Amino acid sequence: MAKVQQYLSGFASRGVRHKRGAAVLDVADLAVRYDGKTVLEEVSFQLVPGERMAIVGPNGAGKSTLFKAVAGLVPATEGTVNVYGHEPGSHICIGYVPQRSEVDWSFPVNVFEVVMMGRIRRMGLFRWPRRADRDNVWECLNLVGMANLAQQQIGALSGGQQQRVFIARALAQEAELMMMDEPFTGLDLTTQEDIFHILDKLCQHNVTVMVATHDLNQAAERFDRVMLLNRRMLGVGDASEVFKMDNLQAAYSGHVRVLRNGEGETSVVVDTCCGKGAAGEVARNG
Repeated sequence: MAKVQQYLSGFASRGVRHKRGAAVLDVADLAVRYDGKTVLEEVSFQLVPGERMAIVGPNGAGKSTLFKAVAGLVPATEGTVNVYGHEPGSHICIGYVPQRSEVDWSFPVNVFEVVMMGRIRRMGLFRWPRRADRDNVWECLNLVGMANLAQQQIGALSGGQQQRVFIARALAQEAELMMMDEPFTGLDLTTQEDIFHILDKLCQHNVTVMVATHDLNQAAERFDRVMLLNRRMLGVGDASEVFKMDNLQAAYSGHVRVLRNGEGETSVVVDTCCGKGAAGEVARNG
């Protein structure tokens, strides 16, 4: 455990040379268009070290596109994205954990090899891993509680275990900004709590985390700030301010319901329209 704590404490000083005083992430007037279709527009926000932000919105809202733009995987049509003062393509400190549905789990690699993939940009594409790289992988596996399954084929793991492995891969990359796209989908509550425990450790060591989720209650209760997105940014900040009725109606259209009980209390419930059931109660007024 002492090695893990020492490893985590070194995050802030690793990676490319960051501009002094620059925000972890500074997105200004971002727009992304594919084949003339607007996928994202009018997105502007900043993140500070150790912050945890939830990105919330219906399917097709542009959450995954936002993450890919920040990671440098898709170009911005308009606006700018800067990570510690530089465009994202120049960084190796950005860790991106995609949706599980985007991963080929039949690919014949074991857990240790998947996490070692996070070291490639550090070591160089055609260099063999050094002892320091192997030690790094073991430390990351220990951090997420997966060292005992290092030789297991990745496709044989449970959903929660697979998420742990991909978090470890991002850590092996020495990520200072970690983006996780729907990491809790299909996981039971115990496994979700395990992953939140890992995120707590990361944020304590100034690793900044962005998570896309459909669960508005979870976003409100477990994150420092939330962003409500439906192709454009409808609000960012404290959940109590962002999850207002007009914002929710703009994001979810006819899938916002107001429930009233006999005591005059009202609850706002949002159906996420994604086949996963209701997102739950997001506001209550006496």
